Amino acid sequence: MRILNRLTKIFNESKEIDIDDNSKIIIMSDLHRGDGNWSDSFARNQNVFFAALSYYYQKNYTYIELGDGDELWELRDFKEIIREHSDVFWLIKKFYEDNRFYMIFGNHDIVKKDKKFVEENLYYYYSERDHENFPLFKDIEVHEGLVLNYRDYNSKIFLVHGHQVEFKNYDIWPITRFLIRYFWRPLELYGFNDTTRTAKNYKSRFRVGEKLTQWVRYNKHILIAGHNHRPYFPEVGKQPYFNDGSCVHPRCITGIEIVDGHIMLIKWSVKANEEGLLYVGKDILAGPRKLDLYFYQK
Repeated sequence: MRILNRLTKIFNESKEIDIDDNSKIIIMSDLHRGDGNWSDSFARNQNVFFAALSYYYQKNYTYIELGDGDELWELRDFKEIIREHSDVFWLIKKFYEDNRFYMIFGNHDIVKKDKKFVEENLYYYYSERDHENFPLFKDIEVHEGLVLNYRDYNSKIFLVHGHQVEFKNYDIWPITRFLIRYFWRPLELYGFNDTTRTAKNYKSRFRVGEKLTQWVRYNKHILIAGHNHRPYFPEVGKQPYFNDGSCVHPRCITGIEIVDGHIMLIKWSVKANEEGLLYVGKDILAGPRKLDLYFYQK
């Protein structure tokens, strides 16, 4: 119950965002943006992500980044990440300037819960060309959780990364970060599998989903999480726990869309047309289904 109470506390303290049947939202997590070297898991999908996010910007979606946007366990210097993926940050900045961007921290970017870190690293970026600072996400608030208040149905949707249900990734995260940064990261170069990562441990991935589903069962709210990199879309009648997957799958990125009162699990990947030309396209993996089918009766 301690873990369930922890999630409930986050839910009760989270900022609420009003949405309705006209809202358009894309939720993605676990980008793990790095510095472009061999361990940068995001690098292979950065063009797919940029194409997808460009589509969502043009279609007037709100982008919610559901944690682990940046790989700040393996890396110390956030500025290196911005330099490597400047095009992505430029595009997210456009969402932010239009009041269409919300950032939630996960375990791998948990340092973003520190307001001083956010002020020093996210408010501005340094242009090496111009030798001066320019606004990036000036005055941004990084959240541990968010609540979508669905006014049309008087119901709430809880958004949280999901690492809060794991002892190693929440209670003792500085120790886990130390092991990844100084022990497992060098070993991964030689092909060793990092057993501390939930996404690479099937049993841990399954347990995370079980614990989050348990919270839903007790609290009677839809919950959308990331963290375990395991996309999940429940059938109607099952407990409404959803997972958006990740942006570091081998050949695709996944996310959850909430559009016009419907919810769906989507995938973006590189495709080939009949002439053999490559393009980035979207597939619907599950849904769309009416959101009100998942709301508990009041």
